[in-house]
Parts: sequence; C-alpha cells; structure tokens
Amino acid sequence: MTITIARNVTCWLTALLSVAAMIGAIAAMADDAAPLADPPAGELLIASAEMQDPRFRQTVILLLRHDATGAFGIVINRPLGERPLADLLAQTDGKDNPDSTIRVFLGGPVQMQLGFVVHSPDYRRPETLVVSGELAMTASREVLRDIGHHKGPAKYLFALGYAGWGAGQLEDEIAHRGWFTAPAAPDLVFDAERASVWEQALARRAREL
Repeated sequence: MTITIARNVTCWLTALLSVAAMIGAIAAMADDAAPLADPPAGELLIASAEMQDPRFRQTVILLLRHDATGAFGIVINRPLGERPLADLLAQTDGKDNPDSTIRVFLGGPVQMQLGFVVHSPDYRRPETLVVSGELAMTASREVLRDIGHHKGPAKYLFALGYAGWGAGQLEDEIAHRGWFTAPAAPDLVFDAERASVWEQALARRAREL
C-alpha cells in the first residue's frame, strides 16, 4: 500500500495541538480510569504471520495506553519519508524556525492528521505522557521546534496517525493470535533498521519464550 504524506501544514499543526489536549486529558483522568489491562503500556504488539488486516501486516506497535475502555498505540516500522521542520512550523510566528528535516512515520490508520513524537524520557513537557521508564510521548509543536534546535529528546520517532481499539477488542485479537507481545526496547523503537524491526521483534520474543 502506497502512502502519500499530507501537504496541508495547517492541518498538521492543528492536529498536533488537538492531540496534545487529548493526551493531557488522558493523563488527567488516569487516576479515575478503569484498571489497566494486559498487555500494559510500554509493551510491543507484533503482528503475527496470520494477521489478515493488510493495514497491520508485519507491523510492530508501541502500546501507549491500555485499560478496560480500550487501547491505542503507534506503529514504529512504517516510514513515510522526510519533511522540513520549517514547513511543519510555518504557520506559527515564523521566527527562528529550524532548517533541518524530520523523518515521518505512519503511526496507524486512525486520524492520520494527528502527530505524535515517541521519545526517550530525558525530555519532558507538561503534556508529555510517560509510557515507561525508558519511553515517553509528547504531541505538540514545541517538541518539533526543540528537536530542530537540538534541544529535544536524545531519541525520537515522529508519527502521523495511530492504531486504536475499543473495549475488549485488542484482547480478542490477541486471543485469536493476531498479535504477539514483548517488552519494548529503546533500540528497537528508535535505532534498528526499520525494514528489519518486525523480524527482530519476533526473534526477541522467541528467545524470551
């Protein structure tokens, strides 16, 4: 399946702000949310060879949230291409915009106008969602500007869209062997060659069994 990166920069910026508000609401409601479910946030979902949905064939997903109300995560092995950070920030004040580029990933088939930055935990903003001791996620234009000026996280992955499940849906897919699970390792999330992430994730799971 061929994916074309959207060119409407204004939509991207609006989406980044909207998802920041969404993540902030999730964090604020965490204490009142339903009990966390298994697998927990911070795990990898690895598509099995029997995966029937072509959107998820040979994908690896970092699970960002999972409780009795549902789950969402980011696909980490579907690169789309490079985009100039200045283009992404062009609809702000236009001052001091970085001239570097950022690699863009397809995070999932849901709301592909929304942007997410999965990153190492050395970077933190009020809206940052801490996923585990080794991984976090921030969704705002400020994190993109900081990345461009080398003030952002040491490791990061910028994705558009996400994968989402309703209550009990992910558990059912796992029970029917659509997905395997394994702990997320930062080197697999950020450093491994994307074309081999699925095979590496399966191999690591096999070693742990």
